[in-house]
Amino acid sequence: MGSNMAMWRVRWWRSLMGLLVAAGLAACSMPPPSEGNHSGSQTAVMAETSSAPIAAPQAAKAQSTLGTQWGEGRESVTKAVQASRLTPDRPLDMGQMRYSDEDSIRRALGRDAEQQTNALLADGDVELQLLGGNGAALRIFSSRGAKDFHVAGRNGERYELVYTNRSKRYYEVVATVDGLDVLSGQPGSIQSAGYLLRPGERLVIDGFRKSDREVAAFRFSAKGRAYANNTPAGDARNVGVIGTALFEVRLDERDPDLPRRRAPEVELRDPRDPSAFPADGRQYAPPPQYRR
Repeated sequence: MGSNMAMWRVRWWRSLMGLLVAAGLAACSMPPPSEGNHSGSQTAVMAETSSAPIAAPQAAKAQSTLGTQWGEGRESVTKAVQASRLTPDRPLDMGQMRYSDEDSIRRALGRDAEQQTNALLADGDVELQLLGGNGAALRIFSSRGAKDFHVAGRNGERYELVYTNRSKRYYEVVATVDGLDVLSGQPGSIQSAGYLLRPGERLVIDGFRKSDREVAAFRFSAKGRAYANNTPAGDARNVGVIGTALFEVRLDERDPDLPRRRAPEVELRDPRDPSAFPADGRQYAPPPQYRR
């Protein structure tokens, strides 16, 4: 799918007025299929948020047999937008789903397993699907009457997170894979950057962000090859889980499509060199460091 389309990311910081200054991300978005004539490009919002991980796995019936590897590079351009969270410290909704191979899921959930193709967030305002490399929706299983969602994947298969906004509201989507933020590669937090999801539009997140023009594709892999198991920020306990935090936002400018000044690139430095701001560094995910 056309990943050269622009998406938006939002950066925010706390102030007395609760002002959000946003920087827009252009990942791989596109208008939702059918259901009305929705014009406009996909969008993404990025915001700086708090510190508690949003994707730490809770008790689940099916143990994951898969992880997500840092895959091939895919073009995905980002832009900037100004927006404010209506409730900066409290997501409107949070969701989590585990993933594993289908046989393991079926054995764990037994005869009561129910099957669906998407999960609903914010009382149905937003739909979440996982699409495989062929564009088909991956199967989502749960116990009857429960929301213990399990996605069936296959080793080596590429996948995408697809969020569709069925409402007239603007949302910010903060997403994690294997406990790592998809934008920064750091431990997931509701205080982290997110993507802007406009009314009636569809947001496709198809990898860990490498730069403002490229992502590393999500690919199911053996757990030992998972990005989270091969980067210092990762935690093996979180491999096999996908998290979403959803915030309602208000745009702080009339026309976010207007060109605006780019923020200066962060210069990478040798960690052995002295620095006046040692906590500052990469704003995007660093590449993996495979042990063997």
